[in-house]
Amino acid sequence: MASLLELAQSIEGTRIGVAIAESSLAFPIIEGIHLIGLSISVGLIFLTDLRLLGVFLRHVPLNDVLHHLRPYVLGGFAAIFISGGLLFWAEAATLVASPPFPFKLAFIVLGGLNALYFEFVIARQPAVQNAQHGALPANAQLAGLASLVLWTLVIVCGRLIPYIPAW
Repeated sequence: MASLLELAQSIEGTRIGVAIAESSLAFPIIEGIHLIGLSISVGLIFLTDLRLLGVFLRHVPLNDVLHHLRPYVLGGFAAIFISGGLLFWAEAATLVASPPFPFKLAFIVLGGLNALYFEFVIARQPAVQNAQHGALPANAQLAGLASLVLWTLVIVCGRLIPYIPAW
């Protein structure tokens, strides 16, 4: 842990890290971009997940939902990852010491793996591809439920970081 903390302190101590942390505008603007990207991507993912569960947009074919929302979800994630990297750069030592942070990262990885499995395996199955309206197969519903839970946990852990600052 000490070497990880030292690495985080060196990242935070770089010119860019210090500039972001000490700027009266940079950090809040970057954090705002992070939250907007989060709202767009996770909000649209929740709509997609609710469609997978058959509780929202039941009469819209799943392929239409995925096709129309995917560019916005990916754009939101691009904003999240770029801004999140910059925020990490400015407060790496604080984040490394925060108990919720590794859980947030783990849930991000699991959410990403769930999304990849859905996109490259489940969504390509004939039963999912040919579903026009209503309920989808159980594996698609399970992927939607897992996504809802995992991305909710990412948000909860992210919000806990300022309130649980150290191990």
